[in-house]
Amino acid sequence: MKIEVEREADGRWIAEVPELPGVMAYGPTKAEAIACVEALALRVLADRVEHGEEVPALRQVFAVPA
Repeated sequence: MKIEVEREADGRWIAEVPELPGVMAYGPTKAEAIACVEALALRVLADRVEHGEEVPALRQVFAVPA
């Protein structure tokens, strides 16, 4: 799953997983924003599996473009 990362005007970082609508997280550093969004994405995927909902086919779990 691709993670998109941007720096906000106030200096915070936001990371988002576009394949999972609504899965985004802020952090004071790029690394912390990525770690938070990875954890959230895994929780969302686990919840979908538990409730029999569809999950995206994955070749690898996360990829952060350079």
